[in-house]
Amino acid sequence: MFDIGFTELLVIGVVALIVVGPKDLPGMFRTLGRFTARARQMGREFTQAMNDAADESGIKDVSSTLKSATSPKSMGLDALNKAAEGFEKWDPSKALRDQKEADAALKAKEAEERAKLAEDTTKVAEKISAASAKPAAKAKDDAAEKPAAKSKPAKKPAAKKPATKKAPAKKPAAKKPAAKKPAAKPKPTDTSDA
Repeated sequence: MFDIGFTELLVIGVVALIVVGPKDLPGMFRTLGRFTARARQMGREFTQAMNDAADESGIKDVSSTLKSATSPKSMGLDALNKAAEGFEKWDPSKALRDQKEADAALKAKEAEERAKLAEDTTKVAEKISAASAKPAAKAKDDAAEKPAAKSKPAKKPAAKKPATKKAPAKKPAAKKPAAKKPAAKPKPTDTSDA
């Protein structure tokens, strides 16, 4: 408020002591303290009344809305500033190195995937060959047992006829008027004497 230092206060106190006197000085300071306390209280009441009036009229809401609307973050300017900063710091040679490194990493990843796929394919092929080898070995064992069985005379079972499938029953067609067929002519018989 007022720029009063310690030395100025000391000078004011000495002058007040001389003018007022030592007897009435404590009463004067008491009155001065009450006066300043009342002034501060009135100032607080005034600011409180102004804040209440601002709250009732909605000025606080409007001011907070304006502050938030004008903030760079809400307008997306912070993202724009970051992009501009990145553009200013862009180094073409570094970008080319980064692109080459990315390409090399991609090629290495693709080669790794191809190797894994080839490994998986060989595993599947081994499983298939192992699965087909079991029936083939069984067929060889059965073929070896057949000549031994043929050496013994045994009755051959009668061959079974393959089962014939019956055609599904057809629904009778709608009746049509019967077409008249011409009557068959009798053939002339040879009555000649032979």
